[in-house]
Amino acid sequence: MGTPKILLVKLSSLGDVLHNLPIVWDLRSQYPNAQIDWVVEEGYVNLLEPLLSSPSFRGIDRIIPFGLRAWKRSLLSPKTWQAFFAFKKDLQAQTYDIVIETQGLLKSAIVCALASKSPHVIVAGLANATEFSGYEPIAKTFYSQSVQVPTQCHAVDRSRLVMCSAMDVPLVTRETKPQFYPQSFVEQIPNSQIFGLHRPYILCFHSTARAAKRWSKEHWVALGKALASDGYQIVFPWGNAEERVISEALAVEVTHSLVPPAFSIDEAFSLIKGADLTIGVDTGLTHLAAVLDRPTVEIYCDSPLWKTEGYWSKRIRNVGDIEAPPSVAEVLAASRDLLKNSVKH
Repeated sequence: MGTPKILLVKLSSLGDVLHNLPIVWDLRSQYPNAQIDWVVEEGYVNLLEPLLSSPSFRGIDRIIPFGLRAWKRSLLSPKTWQAFFAFKKDLQAQTYDIVIETQGLLKSAIVCALASKSPHVIVAGLANATEFSGYEPIAKTFYSQSVQVPTQCHAVDRSRLVMCSAMDVPLVTRETKPQFYPQSFVEQIPNSQIFGLHRPYILCFHSTARAAKRWSKEHWVALGKALASDGYQIVFPWGNAEERVISEALAVEVTHSLVPPAFSIDEAFSLIKGADLTIGVDTGLTHLAAVLDRPTVEIYCDSPLWKTEGYWSKRIRNVGDIEAPPSVAEVLAASRDLLKNSVKH
């Protein structure tokens, strides 16, 4: 199988898309001339664009945006159906030999069904759920190959298991360090243009969709005050109105801190690249800092370390665990250790 045509299906969300990136590199190492396309929710296209193939780099050949979230808001609109049929035409512009679906959800499986496939196609997906992850068993009915994974399996390792089974190659283990973005891309990320931001600064991603995964406001205030006393501007981003209220309440307590305006994924790259440190709960933007190999402290409060911890770099500290939130002292010690050892820019 020298030049297979491969479709990756990982639609969302931010962290899940990031943790699927290494299989692009794994596939390229074995099949340098393969066609590799990826279907992703249109809101996350920006996460994949740095891996698009170019004359000097071979990565993802085609990104196929999927607009389900927008379509669900107006299912009966003619524009929605026009957009759906345009997506279907785009998807079916290529005929695939291998389809790798690493999400285990019905919506992802339906994308697999819609794709144009060669007569001997392999459609590989998850045979079972991993703990604390969304999974819809009906998705298995759309696969020709269901891949059993450990019930406790890191998101990166899980994608690699499905990929290796689909391609019938030896398992890629952690001895092969996962790669996410080209180093040349990371080095060229521009500085953030957010007004009021000044260096050195520390990002604090305090919010996530599930309230139980959050660290207490009192802890954030104590941590912010300690790091501000070390000379850092503390930045409290937010993603919705509720999170903005929390950010503003934290900023009142922490001297010279900043609540930035809403920002795009592209701006998130810049904001994270320029930070001396990112501290955050188990959420997509914290994982973005980890995959960019920036100094990152990941705080786990109500999700397990094994599921998404950044294990690939000495510049990442993972603290806490499911039902075992870390203390302020633990997070502060990890933060100061990384700051001490980081190269100053």
